[in-house]
Amino acid sequence: MEISAAGRLEVRITTADVGKRVSVRSLIEHGPSGERFGDTVGVLTSWDNGVLRITRKSGESVRVAESALVAGKVVPAAPARRRGPAASYEELARIAARGWRPVESERLGGWELRAAGGFTRRANSALPLGDPGMPLDDALAAVRRWYAARGLPTYVQTATGAEGTQEPLCAELERRGWVREVTAELWTGALAPVADLGDPSSEVPLSREADEAWLSRYQRKGVSEVALRVLVGGSPGAPAGGPGEPSVWFATVPGDPGAAAPAAIGRCVVDGRWAGFAAVEVDPAQRRRGLATAVMAALARRALEEGASAAWLQVEVDNEGARSLYGLMGFALHHAYHHYREPRTSSSESSAPAGDGAL
Repeated sequence: MEISAAGRLEVRITTADVGKRVSVRSLIEHGPSGERFGDTVGVLTSWDNGVLRITRKSGESVRVAESALVAGKVVPAAPARRRGPAASYEELARIAARGWRPVESERLGGWELRAAGGFTRRANSALPLGDPGMPLDDALAAVRRWYAARGLPTYVQTATGAEGTQEPLCAELERRGWVREVTAELWTGALAPVADLGDPSSEVPLSREADEAWLSRYQRKGVSEVALRVLVGGSPGAPAGGPGEPSVWFATVPGDPGAAAPAAIGRCVVDGRWAGFAAVEVDPAQRRRGLATAVMAALARRALEEGASAAWLQVEVDNEGARSLYGLMGFALHHAYHHYREPRTSSSESSAPAGDGAL
């Protein structure tokens, strides 16, 4: 907290600091164990009618009454990362989008509108990475028309918690009644240590295709042709791994003789220096045998051969098992991302299917 030369706490933020990262201390009425003060760190997204709105790294929005402020100051935009490859939010957002391609997309200024028949929110949401070229209300109206024409609910994917993320946009969406349905996180790490975790002599078959065996272990059953196009990747009409296209690999650990599905599977997308891991799934009866590690190590070795050096993955905030495993592998949180759904109306509720899958 900011302390004056006389030793007093001071409020050194004003409405002019909206959009900056701040740290504030405020009086609270019913704190745990009788505490009288609470501390909040995040981006100051608004200061209206005597109320401050601060968006934390997790995406949580906190309201603080101006009258309750005890101290406050502007703090650095983002803390220094202690491990993992350096990367901006925009770079990772674009790489992640290329690693999970929609079957249809359209530009709206700096925004990308993506659709894939409702298969996952990531492939069926607007990704705002710049100025849409029009006022926000007009842009949101255009986005809603685009998704309505395809019979899909309207989602906007935003991010918080890193330099260049979209805390102000989150606040504006919430002010307009948009609902945050899902929060997940993007983690990054060095690729070579992941490759070193596995036994190179252990055989984990890799393929360019998601065959029937691989799909039988994949958690989203009844995968459609549209979903297969998303999984295999590549721009419409362009082969995955072709010139300028991401290189997609699928790993499969065979199950016991007579098993209905493989013991474990995984997917990796190699795109320049980045390797993105997804769909790492293990037969519940065979967990804690190192199969997820073996899958990721085999994929990491292939990615290293193709010139990648850094890794990323997306994980749900309540998946404690995966978070623990990835932490041991050297991955660390880079930013949180969120899917905001359009305000509910009778037309959108009745005609639009829900997104498939939390991510």
